[in-house]
Amino acid sequence: MGWYHFFYQYNPNSAMWGDITWGHAVSKDLIHWLHLPFAMVPDSWFDISGVWTGSATILLDGQIVMLYTGGTEDLVQVQNLAYPKNISDPLLLEWVKYSGNPVIVPPPFIGLQDFRDPTTAWLDPSGKWLITIGSKINKKGISLVYETTNFTSFKLLDGFLHSVPGTGMWECVDFYPISTVHTNGLDTSTNGPDIKHVLKASAADDRHDYYAIGTYDPTKNKWVPDHEELDVGIGLRLDYGMFYASKTFYDHHNQRRILWGWTGETDSEGDDLLKGWASLQTIPRTVVFDNKIGNNVLQWPVKEIESLRLGSTEFNDVKLQPGSVVPLKPDTSGQVI
Repeated sequence: MGWYHFFYQYNPNSAMWGDITWGHAVSKDLIHWLHLPFAMVPDSWFDISGVWTGSATILLDGQIVMLYTGGTEDLVQVQNLAYPKNISDPLLLEWVKYSGNPVIVPPPFIGLQDFRDPTTAWLDPSGKWLITIGSKINKKGISLVYETTNFTSFKLLDGFLHSVPGTGMWECVDFYPISTVHTNGLDTSTNGPDIKHVLKASAADDRHDYYAIGTYDPTKNKWVPDHEELDVGIGLRLDYGMFYASKTFYDHHNQRRILWGWTGETDSEGDDLLKGWASLQTIPRTVVFDNKIGNNVLQWPVKEIESLRLGSTEFNDVKLQPGSVVPLKPDTSGQVI
């Protein structure tokens, strides 16, 4: 088993900051990665200004579909469909853009540049697939819900999955179930007793990732926070450092939910273009419900990070007195914790 990851990447043949392609990489352990050729580049009218954030969904028959945001020449944000050219290729090197793209265009009540980042799809009780997409109306952050049976035609459902006034544009929305009694992760379509749902949005106005825990009603397609004072955009953040545009996925082999994050840097745009890359991917984390406090999640680096440890020196029965100095002589370690 290996891991497969998409990420934003500059097109080195272009001097345009907006010319964003999709790079991708493969890994056996989530820690060491091998770069692969470009997955998708902005070469069509529906994504000529950039191939932006998207999410994959594994269908019931094992097929994989990818919905992603593309920018038109006028920077209108539309949602497009892509799929592997050869599903048997373990590296999924080649991707095909659907000939009928875009599959979703902005509804008339939002801005043409305020419509991006479709989530992984989940199944509703009737067997239809649902996705949510971030947007805003004035200063109210919203998450729109679309349903589909084939991923080529979509219906916008009434209302919003959720909205919070004053929080501005929501991008990179993430929505997933979490168990309140077990530490195992859950498939994105799971719902039922002892399950809450996490709704997370990246607030474009202040560049922070906010989340809240609440209850999802699949019949009404509505999510309600457990605590209004901790609602999305006004309450908890996933990280209080430089951390943004995060997404999760369900690792069904190890029954865990894994969180990716993006860390920006302070390099200038010119420096980024010269070096050919910008920003960093955070160490992946597992996410579980905090059943002691009950209104937040707990995060911890994935267990694979332990493979980076070369050794350790333990000091036992060391007695410290106020003001005392106790020399410690580790063998080769460069840091003592």
